[in-house]
Amino acid sequence: MRITDLFIRRPVLAIVVNLVIVIAGLQSIRSLSVRQYPRSDIAVVRVTTAYIGANADLVRGFITTPLERVIASADGIDYIESSSAQSLSTITVHLKLNYDTNAALTQIQAKVAQVRNDLPPEAQAPIIELETADAQFAAMYLGFASETLDQNQITDYLTRVVQPKLSAISGVQRADILGARTFAMRVWLRPEKMAALNISPSQVNDALARNNYLSALGATKGSMVSVNLVANTDLQTSEEFRQLVVKEEGGVVVRLGEIADVVLGAENYDQDVRFNGQSATFMGVWVLPTANSLDVIKLVRAAMPEIQAQLPAGMTAGIPYDSTAYIQDAIDEVLKTLSETLLIVIVVIFLFLGSARALIIPVLAIPISLIGAVFLMLVAGFTINLLTLLAIVLSVGLVVDDAIVMVENVERHLHMGKKPLEAATHAARELVGPIIAMTITLAAVYAPVGIQGGLTGALFREFAFALAGAVIVSGVVALTLSPMMGSKLLRTGDTERGFAGIINRRFDAVRRGYTGLLSRTLAYRPVVYILWGIFAVLMVPFYMFSQRELAPNEDQSVVFGIIQTSANSTLDQTKLFAAKVNEVYKSFPEHQNTFELTFATGGFGGMVTKPWSERTKTTEELQLEASAKLSEIPGVRVISLIPPALPGGGDFPVDFVIASTAEPEQLLEFANQLVMKAFTSGLFMFADADLTAFSI
Repeated sequence: MRITDLFIRRPVLAIVVNLVIVIAGLQSIRSLSVRQYPRSDIAVVRVTTAYIGANADLVRGFITTPLERVIASADGIDYIESSSAQSLSTITVHLKLNYDTNAALTQIQAKVAQVRNDLPPEAQAPIIELETADAQFAAMYLGFASETLDQNQITDYLTRVVQPKLSAISGVQRADILGARTFAMRVWLRPEKMAALNISPSQVNDALARNNYLSALGATKGSMVSVNLVANTDLQTSEEFRQLVVKEEGGVVVRLGEIADVVLGAENYDQDVRFNGQSATFMGVWVLPTANSLDVIKLVRAAMPEIQAQLPAGMTAGIPYDSTAYIQDAIDEVLKTLSETLLIVIVVIFLFLGSARALIIPVLAIPISLIGAVFLMLVAGFTINLLTLLAIVLSVGLVVDDAIVMVENVERHLHMGKKPLEAATHAARELVGPIIAMTITLAAVYAPVGIQGGLTGALFREFAFALAGAVIVSGVVALTLSPMMGSKLLRTGDTERGFAGIINRRFDAVRRGYTGLLSRTLAYRPVVYILWGIFAVLMVPFYMFSQRELAPNEDQSVVFGIIQTSANSTLDQTKLFAAKVNEVYKSFPEHQNTFELTFATGGFGGMVTKPWSERTKTTEELQLEASAKLSEIPGVRVISLIPPALPGGGDFPVDFVIASTAEPEQLLEFANQLVMKAFTSGLFMFADADLTAFSI
């Protein structure tokens, strides 16, 4: 007795086995996290060191070079890039694909600690941050603006009230304030006064350090009373800072207020943030890698009405960008496509089988196979993303094959005069080997995609194994449920009468016509060989001239713009350029929101477009139109771009490195020549070098 006989003779067992598959799959759907793309360990470690007042050459020689030398000896590094600017050293360590990020971070921290004492004492401690490809952008950005409150007050409110509420939401990894201006006491020195009184900036710094500090005195305890001691050794108000004694000589006291303007301001004024052209402060909400981003952002949106109700008078909040809107729209489109695919497959099967009873068997096998594949996705640690959903859609046409083969074989035995139970038993026995072979073959076809290395393998591994999993489950269904249902639903003579009879007679005519056509074709075999040879030869040039890309561009409802200005620009100057850029984006009727993050020598901004249903132009078309308008703004270069279709690649299609022992000035001259050659070739829409220099 074959194993299929057990399920045919015991229908309850077949039903229970398939119910277990369905229940496990339905439970897995609730447990799987939802993402835009599969999770991949593409990470960078960024080491940032501040050396206030030092020029780029000093930073490179005494900060960047020593740190680079020791960091390069750590394991798991793909390549290192660094930049040395005024007062700041930034080293970006790109890790190998799927390398253990915790191990790499630990090693880099240890390497940096080795040379910490060799760095200049005035340099601040290096800040080491780990950033994955998934965390380059937040899942949602919130914008807060006010016509009555300045950015210091907005930042203070967000830090005290909004940030703790958002961080407490389940699934939120962190909620960072972008463009924050934290309260700080600003001491603006007046050089002419200091020169007249013979006072240097270092003296002012020493006076502040001596007279403004925190003191922990502890407690005192008597026989009956214990008292905690508090010493007010720090200064609180701007007036207290103005009264601070900087110098005393010959009975003459010089106070800080006499040589400086002391105001309560912000820690830095190096950036400007705007939302729809209005000064604002952004908050980025990052989702935990293991959390369902759609559910987490829904919780954030649910908390927004309460946050908005508690905002101070005159303060408003909005959502400049929500990445889950695109994910939800894309998933909805995939589910719509899945529904259409199921309907088409059902209609095609019915037209070919002609029997409603026979139709039930393969149609029931489809959802069971797809739901069972979801359970295998959970076991393998996969997520619900666009690629796994694509695999589910493509598998619809594959998972139905085994059930159709089983139905056709049962009907063949019925034509031979056997009873349904006997026909199903013999048909299932004959197909055990072929179905197992078909299942293994189809699953093996996609295995190479799943086991290949590199970025492609990391992205498409879940796609390949989800598709293979659906095929494997369909084989189980075809050997358990399909023969049992065939013994109960199929009857002798059903294919000879009614609609099924008409279909079969038409197919008999088609079969006879095809047989005659094939016979006549085989009589002219040289012609067949010549046509086959022509098509085989044409495949080579067709392949060579076909465009190649990792994935086609996707309309994600956002267009970005990178602003580049001269190396000696100030924030006030760049803000004027950024305002012009914002006007360009707001001139498009397809725009919904605009945003800007401006620095002294550049900036980043863009526009969030209206939903797909409310516009006729794609983001790619808008990008090209925006590029033409942005190129007309004098004194600034703006690079218009759209997000990549798949994560993990570079920021631009082509990046290359110029390596040399020459000085940066010589490299800059050569790099600019390459940029000019690229533009004059007419083949590139954008070309740029990331090395700039300006000094006095």
